[in-house]
Amino acid sequence: MKLFGTGLRRICAVVAAPTAAEMSKLVRMALRHASTVELRLDWLDSDAERARFLRWLGKGKRRPGNATFLATCRRREGGGKFVGGVDRELYWLTQAREAGCQWCDLEVETLRKLPGQSVREYPVPPRVLLSIHDFERTPDLPRSMNPPAHGAVDAVKIAAEARTIRDSVRLLRLARTSKNFVAVPMGEAGLPARILALREGSALAYAPVAAATAPGQVSLDDMIHLYRAHVLTRRTHVFGVIGDPISHSLSPLLHNTGYVARRMDAVFLPFLVRNLADFLSAVPEFGIRGFSVTLPHKQSILKHLAECEPLAADIGAVNTVVVRGDGSLYGCNTDYLGVLRALEKKLLIKGSRALIVGAGGAARAAAFALSRAGATVAICARREKAAKELARAIGGEVLPRRALRTESFDAILNATPLGMHPYVGISPLVPGELRCRIVMDLIYRPQRTQLLKLAAQKGIATVSGVEMFLAQAFAQWKVWTHTRPPEVPMRQAVLAALRSEAHSRAH
Repeated sequence: MKLFGTGLRRICAVVAAPTAAEMSKLVRMALRHASTVELRLDWLDSDAERARFLRWLGKGKRRPGNATFLATCRRREGGGKFVGGVDRELYWLTQAREAGCQWCDLEVETLRKLPGQSVREYPVPPRVLLSIHDFERTPDLPRSMNPPAHGAVDAVKIAAEARTIRDSVRLLRLARTSKNFVAVPMGEAGLPARILALREGSALAYAPVAAATAPGQVSLDDMIHLYRAHVLTRRTHVFGVIGDPISHSLSPLLHNTGYVARRMDAVFLPFLVRNLADFLSAVPEFGIRGFSVTLPHKQSILKHLAECEPLAADIGAVNTVVVRGDGSLYGCNTDYLGVLRALEKKLLIKGSRALIVGAGGAARAAAFALSRAGATVAICARREKAAKELARAIGGEVLPRRALRTESFDAILNATPLGMHPYVGISPLVPGELRCRIVMDLIYRPQRTQLLKLAAQKGIATVSGVEMFLAQAFAQWKVWTHTRPPEVPMRQAVLAALRSEAHSRAH
């Protein structure tokens, strides 16, 4: 029997706020989407606010009859905000039972201080979840967890910081072999495993309604509607994007929107990858079928491939990987197509002269795309050796930065990270260096980078990186699924997110 039920009931909405009024509002919001709710009483500013909130909860007006409430009043010793001692924590958990909470979360630091290390002598909510938190690392883990061996509690939760993807895999393995266990990988590296935890056997997956209460959390709305964590199974096709940084990527929004539109049993996850070997060793564990590659791995992934399409090998950079049935990796490059599709709408590429700023993986794709389409290409990059190597590969030239104030081009393309988070507001070039008819930025977030703003102020036509982003992603979809992507909803989702972000930044 499932402790918290099945399906959507296993997604626990986390409610945390400083005042009773805000907590009440968040509970109402949570119950629109979920029926299991964690109440972080320790987040409330004072005992008066805690009492006020629990009085409201006890009245139970308009509360669904199937709602399950889990009360938490975590002390600072256990990683929470509550400044009182064990006796006061237990008092508030007792009050939570009076208000109708069926479950409480008791940290192991509290249990150790109780007589006989058992909470059963206290009138706390009848079901007890014992929680163990490690905000520094993923500790050594046993082969399985047996809840009755831990103070006769009903379930055990381990929430641990995943410094690597392998750390999160270790926690998921424990979920597979344990009953009545909750696995919570914390931190950005643990985010994919957090989404897949229910699939692996975790009794719950946590998602905040508003403010995040732990590192690497996914919002309740995204957990349910974007990632659909409650319906994922071992048969679900898993795809993803790897990079460092990765939190800025809209690839999960783009592809998951497509899966929902097509009613496909698939999910797309963001992987923070600092070490390629760490990620690649976890590919079989997650059951990954394919992944997108972004900074800084587009060139270093090559040595891990069993096979690479000739064009990608010539470019020397891969942005799309297929995991074959035998586990071997096949690489290709769709950035190439993305550049062409985005630029050819505004420029006759054949016979044009283009400048590419940068010499990394994205720059190489752009240089090969334009050169093979008949453009004369110049490279300007901080790394002189890489610039010379790229220019030689495409039969182009290298230009020093000082030459940009006198040379003219049909198009200038930025293929550096300057302008992207965390370098928003920075332009790789100054206005005096923009001597061209078109400026294209391969960065798509923000949609209007500082470089594009400078170009527009000079009356130069601009091409946003979002056009390249969409084109290369649509090509990836075909590589992975062998079907046509639902381009309209995917495009609309990305543009809506970018507009919302721009509006928030403006205000």
